[in-house]
Amino acid sequence: MHIHFPQESPEYCARDLVVAFTAVVDGAPVQCAVTAEALEDHFSAQSLREGDLLSAFDSHRRAIEHAAQRMLLEVGGKPVLLHSGCFRFAE
Repeated sequence: MHIHFPQESPEYCARDLVVAFTAVVDGAPVQCAVTAEALEDHFSAQSLREGDLLSAFDSHRRAIEHAAQRMLLEVGGKPVLLHSGCFRFAE
């Protein structure tokens, strides 16, 4: 399974309190997201405000994409939602 992350801007979704981003798995786009809670708990987001969450995502993008890649491999390339617990085990 070939996975890469295009350098597109992530998208804040206020309804779900997540920052969404795209992975490309074997040539097909796959939706990924990281929760606001995970960004606060593990990546120093100062609040639930859009700017704070996007800033935390941008500052720690490689670590978040690495966790998404591990999860994508585990679930066979299906969409993933990264919760705080996903990062707790990686530390």
